[in-house]
Amino acid sequence: MGVGINKVHYAILVNFFSFTSVSKSLKILVVRFSSIGDIVLTTPVLRILKNQLNAEVHYLTKKEYSSILKKNPNINKLYSIENSILELRKHLQKEKYDYVIDLHNNLRSSLLISLGFNVKRYVKSNFKKFLFRNFGINFLKNKHVVDRYLDTISFLNIKNDEKGLEYYIDDQTSVDFDLNQKYIAWAIGGSQIQKQISANQIIKITERLDFPIVLIGGDDEKNTGELIKEKSKGLNIINHCGALDLDQSALVIKHSLCLFSNDTGMMHIGAAFNKKIVSFWGCTKPDMGFYPYVKKENSLLIVSTNSKRQCSKHGDSCRYSKDGCIKHIEIDENLLEKILRFIS
Repeated sequence: MGVGINKVHYAILVNFFSFTSVSKSLKILVVRFSSIGDIVLTTPVLRILKNQLNAEVHYLTKKEYSSILKKNPNINKLYSIENSILELRKHLQKEKYDYVIDLHNNLRSSLLISLGFNVKRYVKSNFKKFLFRNFGINFLKNKHVVDRYLDTISFLNIKNDEKGLEYYIDDQTSVDFDLNQKYIAWAIGGSQIQKQISANQIIKITERLDFPIVLIGGDDEKNTGELIKEKSKGLNIINHCGALDLDQSALVIKHSLCLFSNDTGMMHIGAAFNKKIVSFWGCTKPDMGFYPYVKKENSLLIVSTNSKRQCSKHGDSCRYSKDGCIKHIEIDENLLEKILRFIS
């Protein structure tokens, strides 16, 4: 009897230690240095690693972008750098990561390999982008960058949970504006002037909108916002450009009826709240994979017809005009009717 019991106990102990060794939680570092939109686009990766693998997830980014992730519940530890990964070399090596997921894949992030980490790198498909941008040969097949990010962790047998992007706003955030009314948020900025529709184009559209319009952007857009407000006499235009921080802008977007935006990080924050999004495209094109990550019925893409392919890698130069072919989008009756049907 005693021998039988010991055997049972031994079997239980063997099974227990086998189970615990197999089910050991992975420790994973995700790396994306910039910028606003690109970091928001990584949030499905974080959620899936946490929920499907029960992983301990750490994140490494540049200091100026760390606030985007400070409230994300899927991150156990957030690291930030000023310039180089070497600033945190000792701290990162002490963590003994099972995997480092490099979603930036540039010279700076390549230092991770030299530090001895097991690095899985996002495939940028630069050659495919080059072929499409310069010769119109599209091997990208409109595959969204989020799905390409998820391909990077596919070796872990994860699957897309189809829950989209996430952005978490600090609970203490507030704005001097009635968020309970029906209004439209409009992100009028962009990283390059060639990625922004003009004030005159915006005014032609606002003349047909029956809702208050809240303009959001940085200090660089403040004067443009004032110009739009001044020339839109009789319309309810609120210029908050230069007056809101990132969380406040996100709060305005979250409670809006609809978001109008150029190809910007604000557009991806709008997607994180599953808003209806009217987006404008010129020197950059949505079929490079950076279109709003929402259901098709929630996205209206307005694309310059000057070219069927992207003008430049970052949209900072144009094949057709100095200020960008996005300025050649004609705000005619057909387009206005399309926008009105979409937001109704």
